[in-house]
Amino acid sequence: MEKSSLLKSVGEGFRFEEVTVDELIAGYKNREYTVQEVVQSYLNRIEQFEKIYNAFTFMNPNALEDAKEMDRLYEEGAELGPLAGIPIVIKEAVDMAGYPSTFGWAPFCKKAGGIELMPTKDAPVVTRLKEAGAIILGKTNIPAFSCAYNANNSWDGPTYNAVNRSISPGGSSSGTATAVSGNLAVLGVAEETAGSIQVPAAAQALVGIKTSFGLIPTTGVTPLAGSTRDVLGPHARTVQDAAIMLSVMAGYSKEDPKTIAAIGNIPKEGYTAFLKKNYLKGKRVGLYGPGWRTQELSDETKKLYASAIEILKAQGAEVVEDPFAGTGLAEYVSSKNTFLGMETFFYDLEKYLKNLNPEDKTLSIKTVFDKAGAVPWTEDGPLALVSDFVNEEKAMADHSVLPDLTEFNEVKGELLRIIYQVMEDQQLDGFVYPQMPTAIPNIQEENIQSTTISEINISGLPLITVPAGYYENGSPFALAFFGKMWSEAALIGMAYAYEQATKHRKAPTLIR
Repeated sequence: MEKSSLLKSVGEGFRFEEVTVDELIAGYKNREYTVQEVVQSYLNRIEQFEKIYNAFTFMNPNALEDAKEMDRLYEEGAELGPLAGIPIVIKEAVDMAGYPSTFGWAPFCKKAGGIELMPTKDAPVVTRLKEAGAIILGKTNIPAFSCAYNANNSWDGPTYNAVNRSISPGGSSSGTATAVSGNLAVLGVAEETAGSIQVPAAAQALVGIKTSFGLIPTTGVTPLAGSTRDVLGPHARTVQDAAIMLSVMAGYSKEDPKTIAAIGNIPKEGYTAFLKKNYLKGKRVGLYGPGWRTQELSDETKKLYASAIEILKAQGAEVVEDPFAGTGLAEYVSSKNTFLGMETFFYDLEKYLKNLNPEDKTLSIKTVFDKAGAVPWTEDGPLALVSDFVNEEKAMADHSVLPDLTEFNEVKGELLRIIYQVMEDQQLDGFVYPQMPTAIPNIQEENIQSTTISEINISGLPLITVPAGYYENGSPFALAFFGKMWSEAALIGMAYAYEQATKHRKAPTLIR
């Protein structure tokens, strides 16, 4: 008998189901429970469901010790960070000292018979989260080289959607989304090059923030387009929790020069200052239409989107139909390679490998792949989808020289020009689209459609997803708010107002 036929629903009975950051911290301060008790509860739940959902690649063996230390600090009345005692997860692509960097690919995983790449230091974003008091439960599953919308080709096997195990979990932040949506953690670190924050968040009824390029340091993150597109962001169950986490993650780091652009572009009062239930009142938002993309929405998506629009209007927002009509944007984008920016793959990968262990001067693309005895850019490899930019010929080039980005910069500039011009002409505060044009497909399908990829990724603009209902088959439906560079605060405000007016997210009932 197949395993799936033996699966059965179980009563949740989980004390901390859907708990928020503020609720947990209030409980700690009121001595309702200890950090150890909370972390143990999550570890017990992970043990109960991990074999079915496969969200994790590595667990943190020190999680309970970390929790014990946090309890000591609470007892002492120490000044603690905004995530003190909050259980979180980290995407496999993000370096943590002492945890192998596998890229989700078997030849880079010792457990799967491959070689081992061991970071000697935490990525800056991990350092920030630890300093904020977060308790890291473990690292989460990804597809090989983060280059798929499912984790089906991970060395650790597929990850399953917490909302519905038969549909795609979204990728490449598959494990993070499943852990957070399935109440196996409170918050999670996700990463995006082409939809990898927003797609799994939408697929699992989560809030996901795809941040402005350069807002959060990505040093110590396995790259696909590190110099042009890669960004980190939070996965959370509520907009407020996502905003709290973003305030910790965002900002300049001397380890990542591109984040100098973030200076002066982060609200001094923090992102949570924009959590206002009436934030949509008086806002003008553009709607999805053929001027942006000619892709049709399914009938069910149209109905769900129309319902969401009515709620936006009831909250005082003004909506503008198809604001890109007549701009030529849809035609322009359809004429371009949607993977532009990945010209820098080998340049960024070489830098990543040298940063993995700065004392090991032998680390390079050549030595690492020679030792692995395999490369991922073959015709049937995990990077075949981006073979225009990642192939044997380019692998042999000089990786110390930044590739020619003329075309990428021209396309990025034109996208920003059109989007900003439309916002100015139409006096828009942002845009709100259905994140997907149709229901999330089953787990076997590799392609998940979106209304915003790769326009958002090439342009570097921020986007936030928020749960907005469910299809008849139970697949989550999500809205995507996006706008100008560095407009995360305003997008959070709009998403929060919509979320509070609807509260569409339902806690998944996990099976075992």
